Amino acid sequence: MSRLTALTAAAALVLAAGCSASTSDAAAPTVDGFPLTLENCGRTVTVDAPPQRAVSLNQGSTEILLSLGLADRLVGTATWTDPVRENLAEDNARVPRLADDKPSLEVVSDADPDFVSASFGGTLGPGGVADRDRFDQFGIPTYLSPTDCVGMAATSVNADGARAEPLRLETVYQEIRDLAAIFDVRERGEQLVADLTERAQRAADGVPPGDPTVAYWFSDVAAPYMAGCCGASGVISSAVGARNVFADTTDEWPQIGWEAVADRDPDVLVLADLSRRTIDGDALESKIAFLEANPVTSRMRAVIDRRYVVVNGADLNPSIRTVDGIEKVAAALKEWGTA
Repeated sequence: MSRLTALTAAAALVLAAGCSASTSDAAAPTVDGFPLTLENCGRTVTVDAPPQRAVSLNQGSTEILLSLGLADRLVGTATWTDPVRENLAEDNARVPRLADDKPSLEVVSDADPDFVSASFGGTLGPGGVADRDRFDQFGIPTYLSPTDCVGMAATSVNADGARAEPLRLETVYQEIRDLAAIFDVRERGEQLVADLTERAQRAADGVPPGDPTVAYWFSDVAAPYMAGCCGASGVISSAVGARNVFADTTDEWPQIGWEAVADRDPDVLVLADLSRRTIDGDALESKIAFLEANPVTSRMRAVIDRRYVVVNGADLNPSIRTVDGIEKVAAALKEWGTA
């Protein structure tokens, strides 16, 4: 984009924000509890009124908002890694998709949002759609998932950094409660938290003992991304009583050689079946074909016994889909009896 184009777009955004503010200031009714101020990832966020034209920049954030029954207040979504959860598909179809990947700032501004949310600092930050300061300049409040800042050793880019503290489902629940408060649907937020808590507990009940070992492979055949100790995979492992063979690394998705994976020889492999097809190892079929043909990996116990648990990529992100991951891994362990 040329400097002139950028300046023109910025000026248009400022003008639009100013007109919107003047209109809403004159006409918007007072809502109890607003303006609402909360702390979010080291920033103070103030929302003058419940958003009516929100844009969600990541699938995880979008699925929370849809689960809270807010499709009618979404004017755009972006950055999808997988199909939307089936129970949300009908509502999701009513919301414009601005981009399958990261949209430009101009595309987001064209949707005329009064609020922007995201799951990852790599989307709402430097190198992403825009950093939060830029949206502040236009009077648009933003919210970043606390799963991408609470307990992180440093600023994350799409949850690939190291964690100083293990992720907890309570941090996902904090995101739900924060967004429910921002949109003035607190009761729906508490109901969603209760439903997810009950699902996670029910899934874990009855998993046979045995301390099975597990490795989580996200993608890439040449230098595979295998889950470290402390992200969504850590929540899943803890819930089902399994042990991640790479629990000695705090990086969320380190790239690890196949010899090292084979040396640790997990009982179970959790394989992400990604919707994207950008590198070899995204699709489930390419993962299994590699594992069973490669002379190093084909000798692993999980491969010999074909103990594969198939999940979506979104199930391995810190989100409400982490509970889906718990359910899928728990169901496989129950079926196999024990590893």
